[in-house]
Amino acid sequence: MRGKQRAKTVVKLEEPRKPASSQKAPPQPPGEVDPLYGVVLLKVALELKRNKEGRVEDILRGVLARMRIPEHEFQAFLKQQGGRLKDLGLHER
Repeated sequence: MRGKQRAKTVVKLEEPRKPASSQKAPPQPPGEVDPLYGVVLLKVALELKRNKEGRVEDILRGVLARMRIPEHEFQAFLKQQGGRLKDLGLHER
């Protein structure tokens, strides 16, 4: 071999740290929530941005129909979320 060889270096690795108890994920609301509900909200927002003349209720129904999500289940989800109904401008029936 040419030249000098490097001395072997041993590096002591630290043990993986345990996550702090304050970094736990927030508890899930009771009952199962369909992960597509967030996608519905995003799609409704995008449709409202594109189509400023459309009614929120009509756009919401169209998005739910295209995604094949029952409207009554999504409305129950919105009621469970509290202020989301007001944020979307939907009135309770």
